[in-house]
Amino acid sequence: MNPAALSTVSCSSTDVPTTRSRAQCTQHLQPIRQFGCGCLRLSTRQLQRGRKQKFDTCFVAAVEAPSAASSSGELDASQELNTQDLYKRFEQLLGQYSYSYKQGDKVKGIVFRVDQRGAYVDIGAKAAATCPSEECSLVGVQRATQVLKVDDEREFIVVRDEYKGGEIRLSLRKIEEEICWKRVAQLQEENVTVSGKVVSINKGGLMVEVENLRGFVPMSQIPNVENVDDLMDKTMPVKFLEIDQERERLVFSARKAADSKQLKTYNIGDVAEGIIQSIKPYGAFVDLGKGMSGLLHISQISFDRITNVGSILSEGNKLKVMILSQDKDRGRMSLSTKNLEPTPGDMLRDPQKVYERADEMAKAFQERLAQAEATARAEGMQF
Repeated sequence: MNPAALSTVSCSSTDVPTTRSRAQCTQHLQPIRQFGCGCLRLSTRQLQRGRKQKFDTCFVAAVEAPSAASSSGELDASQELNTQDLYKRFEQLLGQYSYSYKQGDKVKGIVFRVDQRGAYVDIGAKAAATCPSEECSLVGVQRATQVLKVDDEREFIVVRDEYKGGEIRLSLRKIEEEICWKRVAQLQEENVTVSGKVVSINKGGLMVEVENLRGFVPMSQIPNVENVDDLMDKTMPVKFLEIDQERERLVFSARKAADSKQLKTYNIGDVAEGIIQSIKPYGAFVDLGKGMSGLLHISQISFDRITNVGSILSEGNKLKVMILSQDKDRGRMSLSTKNLEPTPGDMLRDPQKVYERADEMAKAFQERLAQAEATARAEGMQF
């Protein structure tokens, strides 16, 4: 029995714009007759990068039934395969592989073309999605080629689900913006001082940029200066007053940042008493009073291994901590209770014992530290 005639379909990227829908693409496919068993393939760059497997599946399914019929003798050997029927069958199957996206969805896609207008991304939809140049970066770029190139696989956010001709609009800037909001939230939790660049001035205060996000510094939160206009384009230390990602609202205080530099200075090994402000998976933030706070990292709670901070410490608990480091410029302090344990693991078994003997254990720690420094100096002098 003569093998059934099959058609191999090709689609040149030079003939068909990469932004056409798949339905439009199939209208340009030119059949090339070939004998023997085979399957239909697409050779566009777009399909080779992410959708080829999906399209191949549809094409193989489209010709599977006619091929099976031919091999079983149901079709006459001289009967030619109807290419138009294959196209119809392909379009039916293609609908089963369609994906729908809505505004706000996060999608992964592969960049298959970049020009001065933006990037064209394959996300598996019927039409190619686009990421305009202005949506390619939070810092602002003139051309998409500055941040994206062909074959890049990135995560995007859908900003418009129905644009011209069913085209989907994507944003990389929104992804970066989410990361920045998470970062500033973490900085606020740590009560650190950050640097903000003044980008505009109005009667109410200053607009400053921190972590690529813009926030407001009210006039009441600005230290005394002779001329506020002199602050334009200058960098100034600020602390967080309010963070509201939903309303895209950031409020800072330059006054609090200035006051933090006047805070008490601690030495390594000093003991301070504080109250636990908040519990995090990586440790606890401790309020030391007078606007000072520090991080008690999970690794500095006890010599025994801890997997859950909340099982050892609770918000509102009073405890004594040892100062490991202090950064007055950033208002950041590192704390420890591990070095105050009379015996390893006491923070888990008897935290009250650690509290009562904290000063005694700190004194012993400082003596060991002084002895180690003296030994190091003596060894250095020998060389």
